[in-house]
Amino acid sequence: MRALKTFFSVHELLRAFLLALCFSAFLYLFHFGFEFYLLNTLLGLCAFYLLIVSGRKTLLFAGFFIGLFWFYWIGFSFRYYGLSWAVPFVALGFALIYGLIFWLVALASHPLLRAGMLFLLSLFEPFDFNWLQPELLFVHSYFGIEKWQYALILLSLALFVQFKQKREAALFFLLLLPALNFSVPKEQKLPLNVSLVQTQLDQERKWNSFYIPDTIELNFNAIDQAIEEKKDLVILPESAYPLFLNRHPALIALLKAKSHKIAIVTGSLYDHDGHNFNATYFFQDGRMQIAKKMILVPFGEYIPLPSFLALPINKAIFNGASDYLSATEPTDFTIKGTAFRNAICYEATCHELFETNPRLMIAMSNNAWFMPSIEPSLQRLLMQFYATKHNTVILHAANDAGGGIIYP
Repeated sequence: MRALKTFFSVHELLRAFLLALCFSAFLYLFHFGFEFYLLNTLLGLCAFYLLIVSGRKTLLFAGFFIGLFWFYWIGFSFRYYGLSWAVPFVALGFALIYGLIFWLVALASHPLLRAGMLFLLSLFEPFDFNWLQPELLFVHSYFGIEKWQYALILLSLALFVQFKQKREAALFFLLLLPALNFSVPKEQKLPLNVSLVQTQLDQERKWNSFYIPDTIELNFNAIDQAIEEKKDLVILPESAYPLFLNRHPALIALLKAKSHKIAIVTGSLYDHDGHNFNATYFFQDGRMQIAKKMILVPFGEYIPLPSFLALPINKAIFNGASDYLSATEPTDFTIKGTAFRNAICYEATCHELFETNPRLMIAMSNNAWFMPSIEPSLQRLLMQFYATKHNTVILHAANDAGGGIIYP
């Protein structure tokens, strides 16, 4: 017991828990339908202040709690591979990883160096996973989310900590002024009349062959309804057709026929020369175009480890299935003269898809893998983050939760 007390104290645990709450509050407020810009602004400043002034042990535990608060849901998908027992261990693993990451940040004890480490954290993507973006705290706040604004916030807090014994220390808060941003996302007129389809397919039944005919019927009902409503475009979620669509010429023929009345974008799988792709199928004027996913989900669609480690993991979890393959570049669809960038789920939260600042993006997701959880809320905040940075309107069709139009 004495050895444990030398390693941590109740005070440090409480301080770490408070820090993690400040760092995560915006996410849970948004998830439950609250957007308090002033509160998010103050809590964000408090979180980064505590990150700069706290000791290594506090940041170790704070990182652990942050990992839990943000990513407890990742292991939920294991339930559908008969590995429900692994769910808590996946959550614990992410908590430990982020505990270690924040402990490494704390190795820099000087306030300015600590601020520099926190800035570098925004560039760090462990295992190609980029969902912990520190600037995300300010998406619904009175601060901007550009890198230079994030740097100014960190610099201001670091200088205040460094010189807080002096009366002039408060002047460093003037550095926050250029980082302020009072604009909020506003609805814009879209060039097309669009129907976004949000399905409610249970993940356990989605890939069961017994239920696939019902799913197909629901999809065509949604397309027919959009036609009746005189929409220009209907967008269905990721894997709305839970099969390899290119193996079903009769279905393709029906979709091509419908596309003379309405443009159709839908998710499904694509098989080519024995390789599997997560894909988007686009039908317009009787023609079909296929867009393969470019950025795969780490530990979901591929294992970001050397083959001697990836192969046994694939065998143990995915019944020996090989990784999905990916496209080498993004795909754009031109629908009635308007260009749309294609994004499938995780892609819509990755900067690579936004590098050319696309004006419009079609995104589709299947969030049933992780329900019930905060995953759709975190995903939507990340989409808002990139939409705002790149002035992109995202049309998001999702299964279960998270769909909608996201304006910059």
